[in-house]
Amino acid sequence: MGGDELVIQRKYEVVSIVNDVMVAVWFVIGSVLFFSETTTTAGTWLFLLGSVQLLIRPVIRLTRHIHVHRLHGTASDSGFDY
Repeated sequence: MGGDELVIQRKYEVVSIVNDVMVAVWFVIGSVLFFSETTTTAGTWLFLLGSVQLLIRPVIRLTRHIHVHRLHGTASDSGFDY
């Protein structure tokens, strides 16, 4: 693994971590909003947002694979799951 690939992987790792934290935030806030009938609709929207954002994780992985492939001309899978 070259230096460029390491930099790319670390950048995508940070993006993935931020995405995971945001998913957790949407679900926690959505759960709290479900405690009151007046905020249930807002909670539902946050659950939907979190669910849609769960799709971003595989997109991040796919984008990383494509980026590394273009850098080296081969697909590199070093086992990172982010």
